[in-house]
Amino acid sequence: MFEPTIKDIAKICGVGVSTVSRAINDHPDINSETKEKIMNAIREYGYVPNDSARNLKRVDAKAIAVLVKGIANPFFTSMITVIEQECKKRHYAMELSHIEADENEVDVAQKVVKEKRLRGIIFLGGLFSHSEEKIKKLSVPFVFSTVGSIPENISKKLYSSISVDDRRESARMVNYLIGLGHTKIAILVAEAQEESVGKLRLEGYCDALKVHGIEVNPKLICQTKDELSHFSMENGYLTTKNLLERKEKFTALYAVSDVLAIGARRALYEAGLRVPEDVSLAGYDGLDMADYTVPSLTTMRQPVEEMAKDTTRLLFDVIAKRTKHQHITYEAELLIRESTAKIPE
Repeated sequence: MFEPTIKDIAKICGVGVSTVSRAINDHPDINSETKEKIMNAIREYGYVPNDSARNLKRVDAKAIAVLVKGIANPFFTSMITVIEQECKKRHYAMELSHIEADENEVDVAQKVVKEKRLRGIIFLGGLFSHSEEKIKKLSVPFVFSTVGSIPENISKKLYSSISVDDRRESARMVNYLIGLGHTKIAILVAEAQEESVGKLRLEGYCDALKVHGIEVNPKLICQTKDELSHFSMENGYLTTKNLLERKEKFTALYAVSDVLAIGARRALYEAGLRVPEDVSLAGYDGLDMADYTVPSLTTMRQPVEEMAKDTTRLLFDVIAKRTKHQHITYEAELLIRESTAKIPE
């Protein structure tokens, strides 16, 4: 795989290495058109300046990067803990980086790989919408773990993936609620407009309603606020308050994550609604804290430890060339607890 050096960029642009260096360091002594040409070439060919000459001696450094979108979600905290433990067992260091919602994860990955001389990358959470050409610029193996939809035009030979079938498992939860007699089911959903796990779980919700001949009511689809962390208790609380203010009737509320459901529980309490007597409440993820809420939360539990261990095992096997890229999908477990109940006849 072509990994350009500063000399390559200089040759491509027809300038000297010192001119490229001045462009990179924003030196005033350079023509603006030349600088723009150089910066465009850097972006096109994926050149990442090496910030420290010491890194040249770290070609054999044993380290991987974990790039996380949605780090506020406790679900990822559990996964990161297990991944770090698995790295230590293999005498690897783990470089953890938080990627903001508006950041380009491939650009961040290229920079981290170059600066830290990493052996591999785990993309954790978020969504991925880049082209095959873009990801081919990554010079190390990588695994998508619990990432939303990955474009179908990207060859599966280029990456590994670890996930739960979020659409199918979300439909299972809604089927369970329908089985309790609920037909007016509201949903709290995050990032529904993008190819994320939130959208997949919303699609599962719609699938289940349609199978049972229940019309999807757009007024019961409640999207979290963009100005807050999408998967947070605060967002669940405020989004549920907005739902209640609209006076749209519902007998069950399904949140696409446990943290949203816990926030929703507070809003329901403040409105004088009992769970599950007045409203059944369900979540998704299977966080430990969901077992200690009052009432305890019905949820779909993802096999966090197994997924985290398989994520690291798979990455290290590909790094060592013991296996080719693989794609593993898990089943979630429906945990029926105190927060859901049948509608009284």
